[in-house]
Amino acid sequence: MFRIKPQSQLLLVLVGLLSAHGAWANNNSQPKLTLNNASAYENQGVISFSIQLNRPTSKSIKINAVPLPGTAKPARDFRPGAQRVTIPAGAKSATINIPIFDNDVAEPDKSFKLRIASAPGAKVVKGIAKGTLLDNDGPLTINILHINDHHSHLQPDAGRLNLGTSGGAFDISFGGFPRVTAKIKALENQLDNIVKVHAGDAITGTLYYTLFKGQADADLINTACFDIFALGNHEFDDGDAALAQFLDWLNSDPNCDTATVAANVVPALGTPLAANARNDYIEPYVIKEFDGQQVGFIGIDIAQKTQVSSQPFESTVFLDEVETAQYYVDELKAKGIENIVLVTHYGYQNDINLANQISGVDAIIGGDSHALLGDLSAFGLASSGPYPTSTLNKDGEPVCIAQAWQYSWVVGELNVTFEDGKLASCGGVPYLLLGDTFTRGSGVNRTVIAEPEATEIRSIIDAAPQLNIVDPDPQAQAILDSYAGQVTEFSKDVIGAAGEWLCARRMPNRPRSGSPECGQGVPADAVADSGAQLSINGGFIQQIVTDAFRARAFRADIALQNAGGVRIQLAPGNITIGDAYPVLPFSNTLVELDLTGQEVVDSLEEGLGNILDNNGSDGAYPYGSAIRWDVDLTQPRGQRFSNIEIKKDGVWLPIDLNATYVVVTNSFLAGGGDGYATFRKASDEGRVTDTFINYAQGLIDYLQQTLSGEPVKVPAPSEFSTQSVIAP
Repeated sequence: MFRIKPQSQLLLVLVGLLSAHGAWANNNSQPKLTLNNASAYENQGVISFSIQLNRPTSKSIKINAVPLPGTAKPARDFRPGAQRVTIPAGAKSATINIPIFDNDVAEPDKSFKLRIASAPGAKVVKGIAKGTLLDNDGPLTINILHINDHHSHLQPDAGRLNLGTSGGAFDISFGGFPRVTAKIKALENQLDNIVKVHAGDAITGTLYYTLFKGQADADLINTACFDIFALGNHEFDDGDAALAQFLDWLNSDPNCDTATVAANVVPALGTPLAANARNDYIEPYVIKEFDGQQVGFIGIDIAQKTQVSSQPFESTVFLDEVETAQYYVDELKAKGIENIVLVTHYGYQNDINLANQISGVDAIIGGDSHALLGDLSAFGLASSGPYPTSTLNKDGEPVCIAQAWQYSWVVGELNVTFEDGKLASCGGVPYLLLGDTFTRGSGVNRTVIAEPEATEIRSIIDAAPQLNIVDPDPQAQAILDSYAGQVTEFSKDVIGAAGEWLCARRMPNRPRSGSPECGQGVPADAVADSGAQLSINGGFIQQIVTDAFRARAFRADIALQNAGGVRIQLAPGNITIGDAYPVLPFSNTLVELDLTGQEVVDSLEEGLGNILDNNGSDGAYPYGSAIRWDVDLTQPRGQRFSNIEIKKDGVWLPIDLNATYVVVTNSFLAGGGDGYATFRKASDEGRVTDTFINYAQGLIDYLQQTLSGEPVKVPAPSEFSTQSVIAP
């Protein structure tokens, strides 16, 4: 018998162990391969399966895979046949793309399997994956959360409701941006397919803009993190450069991506809004995808009003709203995007007219007119129309329109369902954001409503979807608090007093629905202690501001001021700096123009013509000091003003068309704003002197120095610029 020596036995064992180890090492030197599940919407045209190795391969690996039918069928739902892909040396992943087909039929989701047939050089640890084909041919519902026209109203404002309780109407705070943020965040947690929209006029209107020029607004807006911001006319109040700065602040939060849209606003190349390209800041539209379906959102700004009632660069072009909207609807349709929403700052009635004039639009989220939509009459609030408002587009297809009142008081929730590229249905709720304290009375007589009425009020609010007591968002409140201290210090100084309600009215015969003009309970045809009538003579505060301008521009014979430049009414009692600046919130100065009597008449006709002939803002209506007239709105342009008189040395005399008068106005009008072309012509010809007195400071000086702190009262009717109005 042949015997192996012990030493040889040991050697054979070692060789065997080494051989076994080598075989194990060779087997485990191969990278491990995993095929991952995949999903895709049918209209995407391809489903992509990813292949992962646990480590880079030392040499290329050729992979063969075979799709296997399931509820999805070869040739009908996906392209059959073996698929090949190579993972190159040094890489650790690859993708297998299988074409898929959309049959344009609403049906359940379908699936098939993909199996790795071979992968030499890799160890397959997961070689079968599921591919799910998601159907996107059925209805799509999106939920649009929106606000508009918050106008730097970052703090809550005083509001009033009447819920029918025993004590009647009561006072409660409305809005405040921290409540906007809190409500939007709460709705985001409840709803799918969210898009957040701000429909313009974010800035100007309070001391927060006066002091911080939009930075405070941008910081608060970013706490809500809107997807879309549509430009409004007041975004241009301080010109293109100031708007660019505001948008820089708006875009400064890396965690918030807000697209600014305005399809009909075209800044010139090389200007602040288009330093390198016309879309540096402004896009005509954005496209959002929800459940595999795309929705286009087109921005539209009100053109004529922005051009003549704000201060954009002359080189910035404002295109026709209807033509521009149709152009971009058609462009999106050509891209295969059937579902179209317009985000407009164009006014409620204009939105209805716009919808009627264009094809292919499904919904409009609007702003500008400060329209309160929704049936809130049971709570003591007058509505401009239903929320949402339904109308038809040019093709006779349904369109729904929504707007969210003003001043950060309301967050709208519009639920829009699309089917087969058209609006199938829409609904929603305008949420009025409320504080949790209910009071009555004023000043030292203000009292908190006691039980059991307070509990009854809360029960009614809880039962009404439109009414929401909302706790401010802590992050937003902290940001607001950081600005509020500076505003408080600046605004608390008393500069005078109002001896009665100084009501606001733009045109004497046109009360503004949805915007407070006087105190709660004061009638629309309010009569001042002097006998002046709001419905005949016009806004009391507008007239007083014009008187202040003339008093503080010492050369001036007369003053002319646009009604819309005066933004709020004043209550009886002390007037502080914090009151004066919201009355006159824009960055204007007092400017003196040398005009002939004929040019004065022409200017009056231009201001009113801007309203009646150009569909412009009623803010163009003129108010004057030491000048008065009668108005006939039934007459054609050039014949609407009559009996124009100038007061000189205490005597009213007919205007001398050939004489020269020194007219004080604000720098906005002097530049041709609100359609006052004659003012602009005089400025261009050098017949202008800028006093460089801030126009709000002019009001402050009037109250402090001219009146010496005595309470300001509404002038007698004979001192008002408008003596009578004949309406159509």
